[in-house]
Amino acid sequence: MPLGVRMSTGAPEAVSPDLRALLEADPHGCALASAVRAGDGDIVDFTLIYLNEAGSRFLERPAGELIGRTYRQLWPETVTDGSLELYRRVVRDRVPAARTVYHDRASVSGHFEFRVVPFGDGFVARFVDLSKLTLGSQTEGGSRLYDALDAAFDGFALLRAVRDDTGTIVDFTREWVNQIGAKLAGRIVEDLLGRGIVEHPSGPTDIELFPNLRAVVETGDTWQRQLTVPDTSQVWQVKAARVGAAAVAVSYRDITDQVDQQRQLEQSVAQARAAAVRTNALQTVTAALAAAGTPDEVYLAMGTVVRPSAGGQGLAVLLTEPGRLVLRYHAGYEEHVVRQLRELSLSHPYPATGVARTGQPRYLSSPQEFTAAQSDPASAISGGGRSAWAFLPLSSGGQILGTLVIGYRQQRDFDDDERANLMAFSRTAAQALQRALLYQAQLSIAADLQRALLPAVLPTLPGARHAVRYLPWTQGSDVGGDWYDVIQISVDRAALVIGDVAGHSPQAAATMGQLRSALRAYAAAGYPPAEVIRRANEHLLRYEPQAMATCCYLELHLSEGTATVVLAGHPPPILSTGGRAVPLRVKPGPPLGTRRAAYHDQVIALPAGCSLVLYTGGLIEDHRYTVDRGLSELCQAIQAAPVLDPEELVEHILRTGVGPNPRSDDVAILAVTIDDLGPADQSQR
Repeated sequence: MPLGVRMSTGAPEAVSPDLRALLEADPHGCALASAVRAGDGDIVDFTLIYLNEAGSRFLERPAGELIGRTYRQLWPETVTDGSLELYRRVVRDRVPAARTVYHDRASVSGHFEFRVVPFGDGFVARFVDLSKLTLGSQTEGGSRLYDALDAAFDGFALLRAVRDDTGTIVDFTREWVNQIGAKLAGRIVEDLLGRGIVEHPSGPTDIELFPNLRAVVETGDTWQRQLTVPDTSQVWQVKAARVGAAAVAVSYRDITDQVDQQRQLEQSVAQARAAAVRTNALQTVTAALAAAGTPDEVYLAMGTVVRPSAGGQGLAVLLTEPGRLVLRYHAGYEEHVVRQLRELSLSHPYPATGVARTGQPRYLSSPQEFTAAQSDPASAISGGGRSAWAFLPLSSGGQILGTLVIGYRQQRDFDDDERANLMAFSRTAAQALQRALLYQAQLSIAADLQRALLPAVLPTLPGARHAVRYLPWTQGSDVGGDWYDVIQISVDRAALVIGDVAGHSPQAAATMGQLRSALRAYAAAGYPPAEVIRRANEHLLRYEPQAMATCCYLELHLSEGTATVVLAGHPPPILSTGGRAVPLRVKPGPPLGTRRAAYHDQVIALPAGCSLVLYTGGLIEDHRYTVDRGLSELCQAIQAAPVLDPEELVEHILRTGVGPNPRSDDVAILAVTIDDLGPADQSQR
């Protein structure tokens, strides 16, 4: 191997005495490194195998701490700056290379020139600390340094302290300025060299720099800062470091564009964050309003979610009625303001009325604007404790429902983004409110229809008392098919009917109405119970072939003390007597709407003082609750009732929570108590 270098696996290379003497005589730093190769032969690092004394002084570390370690271990901060790749290329291509670099790292700091020559399976590197060179054009290093500084992107100047007789620094003379530095100052180099920065400033920043440059010389601490030129708004990045005992090297660059870009980036980030906050607020408002089913729930969501999301301290909802605005909800408003807002003519100058008429929002940023909006002080609505207002139309589907008013304690300018956000709130609130009002109207219609289909008044039965309850479960326009009836057939005969048409819809309710009318007609015609049910089944098959219903028909013979029962797919009545409550043992027939169905009736005795409870399936069962479990709970509740008065009995059943909870179906209950003894019961006595 050349020059006595011997490569050995796992140990540093040996350096021959002649080569060592040659390198030690060099006044600049010299180092030898051998390649570290991967299994495929690719160079992945270099091991330092020799460092001369000048190099040790250069790196300010003993050679013994460095030799034997790899480049990545010694200077990890510089691995990615291109140096390692340069060394690999020199060894691989066998072509010398030179490079000037500036490092300001924890492991190495300074301005250096490197010359690298291939050497065996490694390289020899000679490195010169340019900061230690004499900065004169007569030296090759100084000349190259001046050329490099003149070609730099940054301004650079070397300033020497000027002291008075007391030794106090009173100025700095410009010993050298590069071309870029003079250009950034708006001068030429000849105008600046040899002149003081205090006596002949190149700009306002020179006077501002002076005390800091003096501190650099006196303390030796590096100074760095951004300076803004007042007249031009230019921003400079300035760095100053002491050179020797009385000189300061100053580098500076115009970073106005970078600062502007950073400001724009910060503004974009702030805008993105604000947009995210607005989006999150709108999502929160939308979720709260979507969950609201009734107008009261919508109003509550407006007060508890919309108002804080909009940043307001007061909120009022005024809805349009013929010729007027009516206050339907308020939060955070003073009582005297609420009294004024209760009802307003649409011609009133209060801004909410104009918004309700035109559908256009209006924003008032100060109390002065609010006062100016209402020309007549005698009729003006008080602003209360608010100083800014947003009047927003509650508009949905082309219909203006009214005005949403949001008040603020502090004056504010409503920018475009805030206005867009507030309008999004009002549109979402209007849609929820319109849906809730429609639901309320549908619910009212459904309730009216339900009441119309069920008997308004039940007949009084001699010797018996009865009570009924109907508990609707359905929502909106859906109407259940459960029904009950008490039909007076003769003086001592009456039919108790309870049933359930499958489904929850206007069609199910209509079918229920037809069945109820048919059963009344057949009962009044004197048909026996089984025939009444058979004819009702035929009626359903003829006129509503797709429908199905269950029914319990119980005919009371009060003078005889008996009852005749027919079941069409319906759960059996509960008989309570002697402190016991049990389901009647009656053979059930198929539901109504079944072809070729046969129905049988069964006669049972009714002891004096007994009670019968008829009910629909929703009371005792659903997909989670079995019939047996529900029947058992119902019997226990009836048996535990303190009295058998029908009204009290029904209330007791409902209080005890029989059956599934929450319910998933309508419930109808019909209870009857037999008071007088018929002949059959008297004979048993």
